[in-house]
Amino acid sequence: MDLNQYRTDYADATSTFLAVARDVTDTQLDQRVPGGWSPRQIIHHLADAEAESTSRLRRLLAEPAGAPLLAFDEDAWARAEVLGYESLPVAPSLLAIESLRTNNLAILARLDEADLERYGEHSARGHFSVVDWLEAYSRHPKVHAEQIREALGA
Repeated sequence: MDLNQYRTDYADATSTFLAVARDVTDTQLDQRVPGGWSPRQIIHHLADAEAESTSRLRRLLAEPAGAPLLAFDEDAWARAEVLGYESLPVAPSLLAIESLRTNNLAILARLDEADLERYGEHSARGHFSVVDWLEAYSRHPKVHAEQIREALGA
């Protein structure tokens, strides 16, 4: 895939998720399929994941090859009551998602083909390149948009 297609896919993932998430009503925020996350939890998770992905992209592009990229325990974060995944309003998280992804897209616009080969060492995935980052974070919001749709259909 070429760089322009990666940029397009990343932007499409952003708009797909935000369109689905912004259509969730207050009464639907805590619906869920058995054993699944609610739309509220998904939105808060994606905001945190986007903050992490933003940091990873910058490490990949600015630090030496092989820089460490730390994983995080998303289930632990979702269970941590203090983080408010089950209670906080989602509007700030939606703004964070939009802002972080818009900022990342501006950086992606500055990449050249050589930048795609830059890599770090992810604590859970091992070798992790800019291409891996683009593929992961172009897929991640779409997966969660589908989870929200499923929760609302429950």
